[in-house]
Amino acid sequence: MGLVSETRSLRVRGGWHDRRVLLTITTTARPATDLGRLLRKHPDRVQSFEQTFGTAWVCYPEAGEERCTAALLLEVDAARLARSHARASGDATLKQYVNDRPYAASSLLAVALGKVFSTARTGVSEERPELAAAAMPLEIALPAVPCTGGPRLVRDLFEPLGWEVQAEAVPLPGFDADSRHVSVRLRGEVRLSDALSHLYVLLPVLDDAKHYWVDIGEVDKLVRSGGEWLAAHPLRGLIAGRYLAHRKSYERAAFARLEEVAEAVESDADIAEDADTAEQSLPLHRIRIGAVMDALAASGAASVLDLGCGSGKLLAALLDDPRYTRITGADVSSRALGMAERALRLDRMGERQRQRLQLIQGSVVYRDKRFAGFDAAVLMEVIEHLDPGRLPAMERVVFGDARPRTVIVTTPNAEFNARYGLGAHEMRHADHRFEWERDRFAAWAEGVAARYGYRVRIEGVGTVDPEAGSPTQMGVFDRD
Repeated sequence: MGLVSETRSLRVRGGWHDRRVLLTITTTARPATDLGRLLRKHPDRVQSFEQTFGTAWVCYPEAGEERCTAALLLEVDAARLARSHARASGDATLKQYVNDRPYAASSLLAVALGKVFSTARTGVSEERPELAAAAMPLEIALPAVPCTGGPRLVRDLFEPLGWEVQAEAVPLPGFDADSRHVSVRLRGEVRLSDALSHLYVLLPVLDDAKHYWVDIGEVDKLVRSGGEWLAAHPLRGLIAGRYLAHRKSYERAAFARLEEVAEAVESDADIAEDADTAEQSLPLHRIRIGAVMDALAASGAASVLDLGCGSGKLLAALLDDPRYTRITGADVSSRALGMAERALRLDRMGERQRQRLQLIQGSVVYRDKRFAGFDAAVLMEVIEHLDPGRLPAMERVVFGDARPRTVIVTTPNAEFNARYGLGAHEMRHADHRFEWERDRFAAWAEGVAARYGYRVRIEGVGTVDPEAGSPTQMGVFDRD
């Protein structure tokens, strides 16, 4: 019996016995069929998705108003996977053909989950934004997970994320002499997008193996997918090490990224009450936003343009300050704007507050009349994402055409990278095109100021190291 017909028959029986069912996601939120809306997979259809190593299938063994279950099946082509592995590693032994990959939720399932549910992982739904943003009762079942660390590690990884965890060692017939495989069941009130990101990151961590080539791009995947929860996780060192195949340079880059993008969620209780230690207790992104807000307040600006606004952290601070009557966030990425819209809760924002804020899609290297007419513009951790050859275009757009009274630019200080354990030529972010030492940034800033009729002062942001300076450098440009 083929996989599709086999899946349909199992659905009619209401039970799951096929060895390729590696993941089920169940909700009892009413109407439970909203799960299909969030996953963007219709409950009445069996859908297939080709992968480089086989085929993934999504179907629903049950789909009612009170309970709905989505199942992800994986049909691994052992020969195709072995050929791919042999090309990458030079290993063409029999174990590449005979292994547990078709029967266990390994890194291959994480890859399939990431692609099949890519839209759901973003946490954005144009059709039902309030549904995507809300936690819902979820139960996740993984019949067989290869786990180096056993049931205890499963609990240590998932319980800090708010899950109730059931995990027990189970033999996988024909493969398991030492019960390396674990049956896992997770229950909790969690946003679906968060649940998918937990699985996407932690399945390869449990397995402690990735079955594809690991390069520096995996750092970006880890930080982007882990987001807020990863930086705050008590086992983030183990998670980063296993996810990045124990490559120390990648681990250091990941830790620097976590500090730089500052996705950690920290409570006020985590901040020391002693004013002398408060700065050390704050993550760098909070210190950076504070420095930008201080510079804006000193400028007397009432209207602010946040260029490269990302997920909207600076916009949130601006909205909290009534002195700013006109606030615009611009970003080239529609995905980033969607994240900002969700983070700022535009759909729930009061009318008066909403009138102060505008989100627009635009690029700092192309002239845009919407950028004109602001008292101040901010480029916070933006310029380093541009190719150096594009900097003159950005200068013309911001300093020449938009020409606000004040421009604030922040960027990493490359001299401080050694304090993060990075090598001489390593950068904090896989997408950075350059990172400047202090004298290079000063020379650029002074040149821009002279060419466009501004004065500039340069400040360090963050804890000062006697030799390396501060982790962030900031230029505040005021027009003559």
